[in-house]
Amino acid sequence: MKELIKAIDELPLLVKVILAIPALDIVWGIYRICRSLDKNNAVGIVISILLLFVPFMWLIDIILILMKGTVWSMD
Repeated sequence: MKELIKAIDELPLLVKVILAIPALDIVWGIYRICRSLDKNNAVGIVISILLLFVPFMWLIDIILILMKGTVWSMD
């Protein structure tokens, strides 16, 4: 799981933004769940699963990727 997190963190900015478009945003949902699982954060896991069903989360992800280089997650 740490390899997946590291691989996604090292992606170029353009690829991260492309992965945040609505149809591909599931990648960031899985990323959030994996980060929470890796840190044994039960609240983060629950919130990450709930965020999979938020229809405008892709827009928030794009904004955060452009601002700080990563998506919002519970760390």
